[in-house]
Amino acid sequence: MTSSRPDPAPRRLVIVGNGMAATRLVEELVARGATDTPDGWSITVLGDEPHAPYNRILLSAVLEGTHRPEALTLRSAQWYDEHGVDLRLGARVLEIERDLKDVMLVDGTIIEYDVLVLATGSIPTLPPIRGLVRMDGSLHGSVHAFRSLHDCERLLAAVTETDADGSPVNRRAVVVGGGLLGLQVARALGGRGIDTEIVEGGEHLLHQQLGEAAGKILARDLKKLGVAVYTGARAIRLADPAAVTGLAGSVKVLDPLPTNPGRVALRLDNGFTLDTDLVILTAGGKPSTALARRAGLEVRRGLVVDDNLASVTDPAIHGLGDCVEHAGRVTGFVPPAWEQATILARILTGEQVSYDGSRNVARLRATDLDVAVLGDPEQEVRGGGDVVEMSNPVRGSHRKLVIRDGRIVAGALVGDLNRIGLITQHYDRQTVLGPTEPGELLLVERSAEPVQLPDDAEICNCAGVTAGAIRACSSFEDARENTRATTGCGGCSATVRQLLAERSSRTPEGVK
Repeated sequence: MTSSRPDPAPRRLVIVGNGMAATRLVEELVARGATDTPDGWSITVLGDEPHAPYNRILLSAVLEGTHRPEALTLRSAQWYDEHGVDLRLGARVLEIERDLKDVMLVDGTIIEYDVLVLATGSIPTLPPIRGLVRMDGSLHGSVHAFRSLHDCERLLAAVTETDADGSPVNRRAVVVGGGLLGLQVARALGGRGIDTEIVEGGEHLLHQQLGEAAGKILARDLKKLGVAVYTGARAIRLADPAAVTGLAGSVKVLDPLPTNPGRVALRLDNGFTLDTDLVILTAGGKPSTALARRAGLEVRRGLVVDDNLASVTDPAIHGLGDCVEHAGRVTGFVPPAWEQATILARILTGEQVSYDGSRNVARLRATDLDVAVLGDPEQEVRGGGDVVEMSNPVRGSHRKLVIRDGRIVAGALVGDLNRIGLITQHYDRQTVLGPTEPGELLLVERSAEPVQLPDDAEICNCAGVTAGAIRACSSFEDARENTRATTGCGGCSATVRQLLAERSSRTPEGVK
C-alpha cells in the first residue's frame, strides 16, 4: 500500500501598496526565484492607484517637461504577468482581519495571506491655512497637492492652460514648503515661466537637513533662477483678493500682477499677502498608518517593526518604506526603502539576515540645483560631532562634513557634487579618515579632466550601484534594467552615461 503526499502549495504573500518600495521587493523576490517553485511564493500586489508602479521622485521632471509620464513607469503590468505576479490596480484595502489572515478590499473582495507586507508609504499633511478646504471637504480650486501622478497631471494642466488668445491663464504660483519636494516643484514651475514664490516657515530652506549658511546659498541660487523665497513666515489664510483688500492697512501685496478672475490671495503670519493663481502644498507628510492602526498593530510615528521588518505585534505582517518605524526612526527617502526591500526579500527567501537601520542619502532632483544630504547633519552637530566646512557664496557652493572618531557620520553639500560618490563611499563604509582627508574631500574643485572612478565607487546612491556594475552593462537601458541605476532620483544619469561612453571608447571595434 502506497501513500501519496499532496503537492506542496505556494505560500501566499500579499503586498499592500504599489510604490517604489513594494516594486523593489517584488523585483528582488523574482530575481531570487521566489515564484519559480511549487512551494515558493504566490504574490499578490494591491495598489490603490490605477497606474502601474512609477517613480514618484521624478514627478517634478514631468511637471518641468523633461520627462513624459510613461517614462516614470518602473515595471509594466506585462512584466508582472510574465513573472506570475498578480498585480491589482485600483484595489484599495479596507480592513485587515488578522485572526482570519485576510484583507478586504473596498469592493468586498477577500484576499487571504500567509504573510502580509504593508508598504503604504506616506500621505501629505494639510497645513493649517484657513480657506484651504471647502465646506464639502474638497480643496479650494486653486490649491494643488503634489504627491501622485494624478496630482502632477492636474497641476500640469493648470500651468499649461491658455485663454482664447493663447496667453497663459495661470502666471503666478506659491509653493508652501521649502523642503526637497517644494524646491523641486518650484524649480519646475519657474522653468515653465511661472512667477514662483516659496513660503517656508523655518528660518531657511531645507532647515531640517541644512545649516543656515547652506540654506542661504540655496535661496540665492533659486533667486538667480527666478524663484523668490520667503522664510520665517507661515501661510495662514487663503481668500480672494477683494476680501484681503478690506483687511487692516498693514497688509501688503507683494508686486501683484493684474488681477485675474481666478486669482487668490495667500496671507502670511507676518502681515504680507501673496497674490497668486496657484497654491501648491509640499509642506510635510506623515506615514500612512490608518490601516495598521485599525488592525490593532503597534503604531507610533509609523508601524513599529523589529530587525526582521516584522510588526512587533504580529510576526506574519511586515512593513517597509515610509510607513514603518524601526528603532525609533522613520525614513522618507528612497535609498532606505530600497535597502529594506532587499533585506525583506532575503528574509522571505530563507536567508538569516536582519535590518540594522539605514544610512540615509538624499539628493535634490531639480535642474540647475545640486544638493546632497548624508544622514542628519544638524542632529550630529548637536550631538558633538566635529564639523569640517567650506563655503563659497560667490560660486554658490557650501560643503559640510560631520566627523566623529575619524568617520563621516553626516554631510551636506550644496553646489558642486563632483565628489559626492567618494564621500558617500566613505560614509557608507565608515572609513577611518586621516586628519587632513575630510578637508581635502571638500577642497577638491571640478577639474577640466574627468575623474577616473574606481570600480567600487558608488555612483547611484538610491540603488547602491557601483561604477564597476555600470561598466559591465552594454547600454543605458541595460544599466537601468539590471542595476536599477537612474531609476531613483535620477541624479546619477549623467555619470552613468559617461561611464558607458568611456567603456565604449575603450572597447576594440567589433568586440562585444
